Amino acid sequence: MMRSVVIVAGGTGSRMQSETPKQFLEILGKPVIIWTIEKFISFDPEMKIILVLPESHLIVWQSIQQRYPDTRKVIITTGGASRFHSVMKGLENVGQEEIVGIHDAVRPLVSMETLERCYSEADRTGSAIPVIEAEDSLRTVIGMGSNVLDRNNVKRVQTPQVFQAHKLLTAYENCLEQTYTDDASVFESYFGQINLVQGNTENIKITFPSDMKVAAALLSEWEDH
Repeated sequence: MMRSVVIVAGGTGSRMQSETPKQFLEILGKPVIIWTIEKFISFDPEMKIILVLPESHLIVWQSIQQRYPDTRKVIITTGGASRFHSVMKGLENVGQEEIVGIHDAVRPLVSMETLERCYSEADRTGSAIPVIEAEDSLRTVIGMGSNVLDRNNVKRVQTPQVFQAHKLLTAYENCLEQTYTDDASVFESYFGQINLVQGNTENIKITFPSDMKVAAALLSEWEDH
């Protein structure tokens, strides 16, 4: 199968309390976005990688890219007004017969096992969404009150969300609701049921300063092994 991934990197540093967009912050001397890209290259050296960036971030990316020769094959495209439109821009570089993943640039801790499960299941069935268990007690807020929610019926969704490209392209082309925040919802709105696979708990989305410390500790441990 021909594998590809659209890496969406439109984040800012607001919740990170930094002027530097979080995907460009460094962990152990290497930008987060490079950790993420290298994970996909390690999984499949032939992986087609499409990076979606805001136009204002292109200069920063170009300076980073010069330091990492392995990124020369990365296809760069500029994003749209929303995540939905940014993914659509990335998908313009994907062929109909590919198995394509959509991944957050700030998830450098996805495991090889999760990637294998996602791409293999999507190749077999059409879609694969990595999820993990909800560990905390959960409640839904209704008006001024709340109700307990059975956490056994709830999953935490991660990326990459992986699909047969021709199906995902069809779903995006026919989607009437453009405020979806994940690709599984777009796919589900057209094709129905999606397939869940086991993710990995380390695959956090780096959002807050504390996440950088956790990621640094985990990446350092992985590098040692």
